Amino acid sequence: MADESTQSIVIDAPPEKIMAIIADFPSYPDWANGMKEVEVLGTGDDGRAEQVRFAIDQGPVKDEYVLRYDWAADGLSVRWDLVKGTMQKSQHGSYVLEPAGAGTKVTYTLSVQLVIPMIGLFRRKAEKLILDTALKELKKRAEKAA
Repeated sequence: MADESTQSIVIDAPPEKIMAIIADFPSYPDWANGMKEVEVLGTGDDGRAEQVRFAIDQGPVKDEYVLRYDWAADGLSVRWDLVKGTMQKSQHGSYVLEPAGAGTKVTYTLSVQLVIPMIGLFRRKAEKLILDTALKELKKRAEKAA
């Protein structure tokens, strides 16, 4: 498996509010940078998304892919893996939420392998940018809604 990139941020909102935002895939195009279209393809018995199709457009980077989600019973984490993609060979990721005082520490871990080989240094820089942007946008969305 490829190396992972991990980053954390503290958000001034309770874990359940943050996880609700993470789980609300249809709203991603409203707040997540580059998300053009998101479609839930299947849900589990608990009503949470199990497979989701994403279409992204971030200037020179355009991709369409499907992820499979595994939600923790305690509501404090979610993990995902790539089912299929056009530009990606694999993707593994997770959000882990931990109560932190009046807020929540959110840790995002991501590992992506592209179909086209990329030097590890550049891939890690790209992952770091994705993590940083996603966490800041999640924080802004959660704290605005709080």
